[in-house]
Amino acid sequence: MSDYQPDFPQWSLDAIRDEDGALSWLEEQRFNWAATSSAALSSILEGKTIILITDEKRKWFENYILSSINNDKIDRPIIPIVSIDSLYIHYNNINGGEMIDIVDDMISLSYKDNYIFWYIGIGDDKRSDIAKRKDDAYFWLFDEELNNAFTLKSYDSHLDIKLLQLYRLFNASLNAAMFGEVDLD
Repeated sequence: MSDYQPDFPQWSLDAIRDEDGALSWLEEQRFNWAATSSAALSSILEGKTIILITDEKRKWFENYILSSINNDKIDRPIIPIVSIDSLYIHYNNINGGEMIDIVDDMISLSYKDNYIFWYIGIGDDKRSDIAKRKDDAYFWLFDEELNNAFTLKSYDSHLDIKLLQLYRLFNASLNAAMFGEVDLD
């Protein structure tokens, strides 16, 4: 057995191509995918908690991720992931930077700065504001370019399918990273 571990961009390309064309749309964006996702995966491997935030239109996807990432059929360690709404139920009512500061302070105290935000949704949604303050946040962002963001178009008629495909690739990437099948550096 070889000790060779492909780097994450190569592993991602192989994983994309293994899907028999279902992810062909992602092949040309694989470097953006790899750059943003490898940092998030490294944070997870370091034991950081993921605080998941979505815009309102993607609440269904948030529920899907939360119910499937640590389901009872997985064959890997459970990863810490929570919804922002479970940490502060009134998160939708936040207006202004001062209230975001208060919520951010509460999260920092609770998690000792050992967390990352994962935001999925429209870039100009107010729910993204807290994540945009953190350099190490992970984004699947629609209609906006940002560092650490994998960008998509909100008006894409196949957006929901693409989100599910991205999650499937993310989950496979998480497995590969946890089991030493890929080099994230």
